[in-house]
Amino acid sequence: MRIVARTYAESDRYALVEAGVHPLLARIYAARRIRSSAELKYEAAGLLPPELLKNASEAACLLADAIQSGKRLLIVADYDADGATACAVGIRALRAFGAHAEYLVPDRFKLGYGLSPELVELAAQRRPDLLITVDNGIASVEGVARARQLGIATLITDHHLPGPELPAAACIVNPNQPGCGFPSKALAGVGVMFYVVLATRAELRRRKYFEKEPNLGALTDLVALGTVADVVSLDANNRNLVSQGLRRLRTGRGQPGVTALLRAAGRSPAGATSFDLGFVAGPRLNAAGRLADMSVGIECLIADDEARAMNLAQELDRLNTERRAIETSMLQQALEYLKGVKETGLTFFDAGWHQGVVGILAARLKDRVHRPVICFAPAEEAGRPVLRGSGRSIPGLHLRDCLDLVAKRAPGLIVRFGGHAMAAGLTIREPDYDRFNLLFETTVEELLPAGARLRTVETDGALEGAHCTLEVARMLEGEIWGQGFPQPLFCDNFGVESQRVVGERHLKLRLVKDGRRFEAMRFGALEPLPEKVRAAYRLAVSEFNGLRTIQLNVEHFE
Repeated sequence: MRIVARTYAESDRYALVEAGVHPLLARIYAARRIRSSAELKYEAAGLLPPELLKNASEAACLLADAIQSGKRLLIVADYDADGATACAVGIRALRAFGAHAEYLVPDRFKLGYGLSPELVELAAQRRPDLLITVDNGIASVEGVARARQLGIATLITDHHLPGPELPAAACIVNPNQPGCGFPSKALAGVGVMFYVVLATRAELRRRKYFEKEPNLGALTDLVALGTVADVVSLDANNRNLVSQGLRRLRTGRGQPGVTALLRAAGRSPAGATSFDLGFVAGPRLNAAGRLADMSVGIECLIADDEARAMNLAQELDRLNTERRAIETSMLQQALEYLKGVKETGLTFFDAGWHQGVVGILAARLKDRVHRPVICFAPAEEAGRPVLRGSGRSIPGLHLRDCLDLVAKRAPGLIVRFGGHAMAAGLTIREPDYDRFNLLFETTVEELLPAGARLRTVETDGALEGAHCTLEVARMLEGEIWGQGFPQPLFCDNFGVESQRVVGERHLKLRLVKDGRRFEAMRFGALEPLPEKVRAAYRLAVSEFNGLRTIQLNVEHFE
């Protein structure tokens, strides 16, 4: 591992300072290729217009016709935070438009991911006129074909990368489909659905349908939650969406469910940050899809009654605690396995693992070994044993493309797969695990560049003592950070004055720099630090007994 400082153009930093940006933020933003303060003005009017999104206008006409004809709409959701928030955006907006809209979310343990033919059969029992997929559907060729056979039209809204064949749906809205010129390819599933309902409102407005037009800005906290929780790249448009949502939460205008999720975790919506969305509300929402039924999460997000929303949020909080315990046990097993494996692409499987938690496990292991990792758990499809896997990758290897190459080299080995560069899911037959393991590792070895094998930690350089204050820490927390626009990470040399284990899994430290002492934490690691250390750390706010102080959270050291 090596710790390096991000580079930036001094002219960009100077321009930001001249525009009134705080000197520390100016340096941080310049290193993220922000060149003017105009790029930091997050306003609703600055969002990319829906008409740039291929087929958004066609989807709007399809939905407007269905609404005006009183047709039955059924949203087919996904079982993660992005899918749940996308479903909630769809249900809230369509019902506000006067539509007859319901939702269906697959049981991940029985039906797996996406609009499968089996799920279509289940959906058909509700007698819908139109199926609307959110955060899924771009790979559901067979499911859409079955829906057509049953006389049910399908509108696909998705953001995942398409395969070689697109489903024969009535309409597909996906910024990553061929021929779509939408500038933000990183739009999350919830973002795609938000743009579809924006376009639908515009179409209904054109038809002079509304007596009172619904305020879709009220849904932006749902959009922000799904966008951050799905770890899509926070490009300018996504940062703007997240900013709109956080603004609503901070001013007390958030949806009851999102507010309840934060409060159930002991967080104040008035001080909501992108960290709260990604690491507090997001995991609690995801816990429903991982361990139980995401309907609990969706019901929380569409609840208008605050008491009902809080009851559901507390159930999600309980599920998240259970999920953490399962994850800890699985991680301990996997770390034992690690002692005897090679440094290539890694696959792990244990017959006792929970298929709802293997994605988190893969992420934890990927961070430990700095290699692409896929974790499998046993499942069943059509009465036959299968293995469902979830993978996480590192910069330098596109995981979905890697799986696509494996599938081409061994036709039939992978039953189905899909995903992104950094995360993917797949299903294989149980007897094929060893063969898949060998071919996956061989393919990773071939595709992973030598430069990507060394873990490089990018930092924002040293933090001046004058900026190591509670005011600056709170300022940094309040900005928009996430995937592709990372939270500031600083690097300095320290003396280690004391260190002790707290909570069984963490190190509490006292560090010294230039005669000044700092309280610090190293979370999730027990390896003792040497007397002198070069540390990469985040400036954080610690609260104890109502007293707020600064704390350095050490993430890496040399």
